[in-house]
Amino acid sequence: MIKVTLKGGQVREYERGVTAMDVAKSLGAGIYKAACACSIDGAAADLRTPLESDCELEILTFDSDEGKHAFRHTASHILAHAVKRLFPKAKLAIGPAIDNGFYYDFDTETAFTPEILEQIEGEMKKIVKESLPIECFETESEEALAWAESSGEAYKAELIREHSGKGEKISFFKQGEFTELCAGPHVPDTGRIKAFKLTSCTGAYWRGDSNNKMLQRIYGTAFTKRDEMEAYLAAVEEAKKRDHNKLGRELELFMTSDIIGQGLPIMLPKGARVLQLLQRFVEDEEQKRGWQMTKTPYMAKSDLYKLSGHWDHYKDGMFLIGDEESDKDIYALRPMTCPFQYQAYLNRGRSYRDLPIRYSETSTLFRNEASGEMHGLIRLRQFTISEGHSICTPEQLEEEFKKCLELAIFMLKTLGLYDDVAYRFSQWDPDDREKYIGTAEQWDEAQGAMLKILDHLEIKYKTEIGEAAFYGPKLDIQIRNVYGKEDTLITIQVDQMLAEKFGMEYVDADGSKKNPYIIHRTSIGCYERTLALLIERYAGAFPLWIAPEQIRVLPISERHHEYARAAAQRLELLGFRVTSDERSEKIGYKIREAQLEKIPYMLLVGDKETESGTLSVRRRGEGDIGAMSEDAFVSMALKEAAEKVRF
Repeated sequence: MIKVTLKGGQVREYERGVTAMDVAKSLGAGIYKAACACSIDGAAADLRTPLESDCELEILTFDSDEGKHAFRHTASHILAHAVKRLFPKAKLAIGPAIDNGFYYDFDTETAFTPEILEQIEGEMKKIVKESLPIECFETESEEALAWAESSGEAYKAELIREHSGKGEKISFFKQGEFTELCAGPHVPDTGRIKAFKLTSCTGAYWRGDSNNKMLQRIYGTAFTKRDEMEAYLAAVEEAKKRDHNKLGRELELFMTSDIIGQGLPIMLPKGARVLQLLQRFVEDEEQKRGWQMTKTPYMAKSDLYKLSGHWDHYKDGMFLIGDEESDKDIYALRPMTCPFQYQAYLNRGRSYRDLPIRYSETSTLFRNEASGEMHGLIRLRQFTISEGHSICTPEQLEEEFKKCLELAIFMLKTLGLYDDVAYRFSQWDPDDREKYIGTAEQWDEAQGAMLKILDHLEIKYKTEIGEAAFYGPKLDIQIRNVYGKEDTLITIQVDQMLAEKFGMEYVDADGSKKNPYIIHRTSIGCYERTLALLIERYAGAFPLWIAPEQIRVLPISERHHEYARAAAQRLELLGFRVTSDERSEKIGYKIREAQLEKIPYMLLVGDKETESGTLSVRRRGEGDIGAMSEDAFVSMALKEAAEKVRF
């Protein structure tokens, strides 16, 4: 007999070799039917896994992240099974579960059209109806490789070869006539995948490398209940309406051009104005908080990046100018501002009395992102960032970190983005030493200091190993787009290594020379990415204070043009961004067009307004709010803009 400790601390005895599925059955029909996978001593596993010794066991349902992963991962295999039934010559690549769904990559000559996706979905339903048991087994790598080669599965063979000679066994699973290379976990049988939908098909390079073959990637989603799936799909359709890549182009905020290249957007006048307003707001707020602005070059000799460590750890992500084989200096466009601002610090000697020194800069940066990573304004090759560095003593570190965080939170709350954020403490991976500079002792010290700060500030965060910068740990402020994909918007990093590399010192109170700590931070992150999130957050209907056009005056007929033009000019002198629509169109058409362009205020001018010296005001989202004097409207609008009201 073995003792199984269940979640909650209950201990039960079972025969040795009992499976986790048997345990789930013993806990009741409800738990058994809801079970997707299990966790044995903290490690996710199939429910069919036998229990050979005392252990801690948790039955994982769809309510847990691990349960969802097993459920949707199984759905991806059902997809692959269906494709192989319909297209036996298709070669299988990979099929993981992802946030809100799954995908599978295929190498096939058949183009997966929407009509073919429907056929595949129909075949998947047949496989589900068959309720095929999912059985897992292991083989030696040589036997696994023989299977892959004889089956013509070149991509599976490549994956198997990476494990050959390591003494590892290769995991497989089998459902009906379909066998697949996979470590699991999976649900017990195909019949449990009740509600699923194939949503799209795109191209994807094998392993994300543009030098490899382009495959076809089928995306889908899966739920345990059809109503939940339909609610999710409805939310996705709503998200498509807010997608910044679509809406931003429709509203003429930005565009791209194939002749210019991927990841290099053109900001059209409206989008450029929003970025200008954001930049002025950020720079003014930073100045109030003691940040001093610098302006540094867009490029530097390789010597600078070799000193900072970027040449060894980030060179592939940089754009180089010049030929490394020649005797001439090699330059590189800057991927970050830190080593440039360090030179400003080194401009003269520093005392502890000078610290903290806070440098900030609106920096245009360049990063050689892979073509497959480009997406609208979210990931670019050229972008602008609110970058800054606080250079401080160890005693000042916590207070400076707190101030950086307070600045970031203030920005996010003002923009209306704070409710959607999560915190991630990104640490180094001691098993991947080549990725980082510094010693283990230095990393322990930096991460220990940061951990203490985060705990003191009572920040709720998740820890991510291996996501630190090569020179130090960081707090990432994560945010999701309308589709639920998480990206980093703002980072605050603790660095105790680069100051020493650059010879940055200060004279302490006892007369000794010491290296300062450096906090790398952004206050609003990448401006373009922030604009993308704002487009999606407000569906293009920006708050008055950052709307590219705040007010549109709409004269009803030509005889009202002079009055409308004069009103627009007075409003413009007060600082409003205003236009007067004097086209010979019907007023209904002008109103509809202004609504489609999401203008915050429309001021209608006709005979009544001209005679009474008033304005008929329409507010976006509310419609007609009545006639008022120009002074009353100005007072209301100025207050709304000054308070940065969101509605």
